[in-house]
Amino acid sequence: MTTRVRVTVMPKPGVLDPQGKAIGQALENLGFAGVGEVRAGKVIELELAETDPAKAKAAAEEMARRLLANTVIESFRVEIG
Repeated sequence: MTTRVRVTVMPKPGVLDPQGKAIGQALENLGFAGVGEVRAGKVIELELAETDPAKAKAAAEEMARRLLANTVIESFRVEIG
């Protein structure tokens, strides 16, 4: 049995997000009015061989701190399921 984990990584507030800026500009150029600030991040889905959800979440948080997110400029959220 395995546990599925989703790690969502986003730029911290106040950090320059050139990808989000480019997406926002492209949406405006395509005629989509009323789009405010756009922030772009990433979602990483993991399948872990850990059956205890609490241990799987702790492992994913450690993975995010050590590799998946640059915690100086990015925040992350871990969800089980």
